[in-house]
Amino acid sequence: MLSYLAAALPTHTGAGARLLAVQCALRMDSQGRVRLPIGVLRSLRLGGDPLPWSELEQARWLRRTSTIPGSASRVVVAQILDEMQFAPARPDRRRAADWALRMAKGGCARTDDSLVRLTSLCLAAHTDRSAGRGCAETDRIARECGLVPAALYPVLDRMAASLVSWSVALASGDLRWELLSKGRQCQQAVGRSGGAGSPED
Repeated sequence: MLSYLAAALPTHTGAGARLLAVQCALRMDSQGRVRLPIGVLRSLRLGGDPLPWSELEQARWLRRTSTIPGSASRVVVAQILDEMQFAPARPDRRRAADWALRMAKGGCARTDDSLVRLTSLCLAAHTDRSAGRGCAETDRIARECGLVPAALYPVLDRMAASLVSWSVALASGDLRWELLSKGRQCQQAVGRSGGAGSPED
């Protein structure tokens, strides 16, 4: 889904809009309709921010439709406009949406930086869960975050709450990283106020 959105959305689409698009794409039904609970938006730290919605509408990727009677304060209703994405709704997609929501929290620090949250999600999606490590083309991770590689590196440096280390292989250009375990993320968030990990340039 991250690869699809990297191709479907304009490069200037912001991180908040991309996080929103992930949830919409995974939660839509077979006709491309989405009913997004307000609680999901709060979890994404988007709340009542209209900018992510506006960006996706300007990209002609979705449009907000009339709200469900009696639910205007609890649900946002939208229609996905990219028919290539329409597919029968499946329980695994809903589980993936819930997982993406958890991963986008950016660790126990729960940063309000949407770009850090999106990068956390992208790295988690490419991480070997058993080892806590990942490796992918730097260009691919940057593209999924709506960035050029040079703009990705400062974001990785800001991910002290969830990264042990990161480095870029000179020969291949691959990005390698190690994520903190959930328990260690919480310990770091409680035990110190900054400067975690040891990123290698």
